[in-house]
Amino acid sequence: MHSTVQNLIFIKKQIESKLKHLKKNKTPEIIAVSKTFSIENILPLIDFGHIHFGENKVQESLEKWSSIKSKYKDIQLHMIGRLQRNKVKSAVKIFDFIHSVDSIKLAKKIADESLNIKKKIKIFIQINVGNEIQKSGIEINDLKDLFSYCKEINLEVAGFMCIPPFNENPEKYFSKIKDLSEEFNLKELSMGMSSDYLTAIEYSASYLRIGSSIFGSRD
Repeated sequence: MHSTVQNLIFIKKQIESKLKHLKKNKTPEIIAVSKTFSIENILPLIDFGHIHFGENKVQESLEKWSSIKSKYKDIQLHMIGRLQRNKVKSAVKIFDFIHSVDSIKLAKKIADESLNIKKKIKIFIQINVGNEIQKSGIEINDLKDLFSYCKEINLEVAGFMCIPPFNENPEKYFSKIKDLSEEFNLKELSMGMSSDYLTAIEYSASYLRIGSSIFGSRD
């Protein structure tokens, strides 16, 4: 059995144990963050039946995934990195989910391009929950306007996404996003990575973005 599959099975067992402890029934989806890894590293997971994968560069994703997605129709590809507006036309062709919507202009471009090819894209609004200058994401004070606009232009807002500040306890940030999700009556939360996915589950994360714990670290 390939090491990536072994790692995925181990993570699933950890999640199952965590959910049992929390007495929760909804199992979150694992997005295997495959950015920078070759399709040879990814294929064992696909053959195992895994369908959710995450990338952060549009051109790399087109080159890696176009033929694979045409062969494996169930695969769901997630854009988890910052998306520039000039890359949206290509992005909507290859991605099924975009987790990094953080402005009205970007939302409008996604809506227009997805309409052009008659493809329904699911989006997550990325929130800069730690108010970090170097990070993407909408400020909480501007969230309501962006959310309302997305609904007006018929973008399917699946939920919110966040990346807590590095080297801080993520719990207060996960808690804040969970509260916002309930306030806006959304069901999905994209949060939790290799270092904190079990904590994210405590706050109702439904999409976990896990890379190094599955694929290992690049030297």
